[in-house]
Amino acid sequence: MIDIDSKKVDLDKIEKAVAMILEAVGEDPGREGLLDTPKRVAKMYAEIFSGLKEDPKDYFSTVFHEGHEEMVLVKDIPFYSTCEHHLVPFFGKAHIAYIPRDGVVTGLSKLARAVETVAKRPQLQERITSTLADSLMETLNPHGVFVMVEAEHMCMTMRGIKKPGAKTITAVSRGVLETDDIKRSEIITYINMK
Repeated sequence: MIDIDSKKVDLDKIEKAVAMILEAVGEDPGREGLLDTPKRVAKMYAEIFSGLKEDPKDYFSTVFHEGHEEMVLVKDIPFYSTCEHHLVPFFGKAHIAYIPRDGVVTGLSKLARAVETVAKRPQLQERITSTLADSLMETLNPHGVFVMVEAEHMCMTMRGIKKPGAKTITAVSRGVLETDDIKRSEIITYINMK
């Protein structure tokens, strides 16, 4: 086992499992092109699941007092994740808006880091959306939070229904943005601006 990002990952176990999968589908893991595949897949899994032991709330521990109590929006944050139902990728963009309370703001890059942490685990898009909103509400105590995630899921593109280009959109509102239709519409308008 090796330590990757403070998380124990059993690379040997993953390698054995990948070799077994290759055998199970009728491949020869000893074939030249597949010799190092189990090792490569093990290292890839250690990287793409590195968010399992991280808490997105940790990124919001550093705050600044700016006296700003109007909307803050970071949009088009790219991410990729892995569907926990089929272990195939899904990828897209996250948009995070919040209205600070008492002028407490966080660094803009921290929003992107939280997206990355939440996405780097076997995941559901709905959970990414809710986890991001709840993490902001719990740590910054803003007036409100709005999170929208749009993604293409390979489980719908490369298998099953096979509909490439289909996008899934999830959105959650917290605090005043649950009831303030005008403010929420304003945020959605900004998200949709090119």
